[in-house]
Amino acid sequence: MVGQVAIGGDAPVLVQSMTKTDTRDVDATVVQIETLQRAGCEIVRLAIPDEEAAEALGEIKRQTSIPIVADIHFDYRLALQAIACGADKLRINPGNIGGHDRVERVVAAARERGIPMRIGVNAGSLEKSFLERFGGPGSLALVESALGHVALLEQLDFHDIVLSMKASDVLTTIEAYRQISARVDYPLHIGITEAGPVRVGSIRSAVGLGILLAEGIGDTLRVSLTGDPREEIRVGYEILQALHLRDHGPYLVSCPMCGRCEVDLEPIVAEIERRLEAVREPLTIAVMGCVVNGPGEARHADFGIAAGKGSGVLFRKGKIVRKVKESEIVEALLGEITSHP
Repeated sequence: MVGQVAIGGDAPVLVQSMTKTDTRDVDATVVQIETLQRAGCEIVRLAIPDEEAAEALGEIKRQTSIPIVADIHFDYRLALQAIACGADKLRINPGNIGGHDRVERVVAAARERGIPMRIGVNAGSLEKSFLERFGGPGSLALVESALGHVALLEQLDFHDIVLSMKASDVLTTIEAYRQISARVDYPLHIGITEAGPVRVGSIRSAVGLGILLAEGIGDTLRVSLTGDPREEIRVGYEILQALHLRDHGPYLVSCPMCGRCEVDLEPIVAEIERRLEAVREPLTIAVMGCVVNGPGEARHADFGIAAGKGSGVLFRKGKIVRKVKESEIVEALLGEITSHP
């Protein structure tokens, strides 16, 4: 349990993100969390670089309702402070917060408050001993590092554990998660770390996470993008929706256009996509530009448009509703969607 949210087992795969504000700026961080929640974020992680940030976490927690993960590195005291201030989960690397006694103190505090810990192993911050042993940050190095941390927590009789083994290389990440999922039964948080800017980062994440999720691997996910964190949420849900793992609003189908298209379809689709952001029903909507696949796709969707020369035929549940002018397509389709019972 992360707050009131269950992860692992038969729970749905959850979409999370991380705030990109300075955690010490409570107002800005609360605003971003609320924005992420509206986009569908279910768990949010905050960077806790110092005592002021840990203290701010408490106030942020009081002003928000989403489960909060405290991201801790190097200083075990920050973990203790974050727990005291109400964190719902810790993200730590037990190997970089000090000796066994310090790890034991963090474990004791987490156990007392009943909060889980995510062991987060990243290729970019792998221990030197593993880099030397395995010749670099490959999948086996990530897995063995994670298992070493798991063994440390299990020795302390702490089993409320989530694991992640992220790399910016897609194939390394896939192989690491395949290996760890065959060796342990803890929930897995999956992601391609430092995936890049929105376009390429979304593609890399879709490939890596899509393969893992299709194999049944992954309990929570983050799409790590350089940019507006709302994009991380949108892409995360699109990946889950493509695999029929979660429903989160409309599934928009649109044709790529070719020489047969006789309407200016691109701005029509862009406007429909923008306007559908406010819709949360799991509807299939097809916007097609010609008579080859258009009628079929539109007829099999909940709502659809099959465009012809300067006009389009509006479909609802497989039946023709009416014919509309090209200039009326957006309003006619959206009006039909919003008026349906």
